Amino acid sequence: MEVSVSGQPDAVTGMVMDLKDLKEILDREVVGPYDHRFLNYETPPFDHVIPTAENIARDIWTRIEPNVGAANRKLHAVRVYETPDGFVDYFGETPCST
Repeated sequence: MEVSVSGQPDAVTGMVMDLKDLKEILDREVVGPYDHRFLNYETPPFDHVIPTAENIARDIWTRIEPNVGAANRKLHAVRVYETPDGFVDYFGETPCST
């Protein structure tokens, strides 16, 4: 998984978002619920939605977007890898597979 955030860098820090804060959000909202879980049975919404890379990317977006978005920034994309060279990019509306 890769996540990208876009926005106006802070005048003092030069950062769009502190990566420590982003990591905490990802750990809490994605890693915690997904790690060592059988997604089909243990992690909603995959108890009733097939956990394809497209659906996983969409779910990750839904989980982290409210925590990442702010006045000066927004969640730009979520990338989920199926293989080392096969992935899905989700931009908040339509997944794009490669």
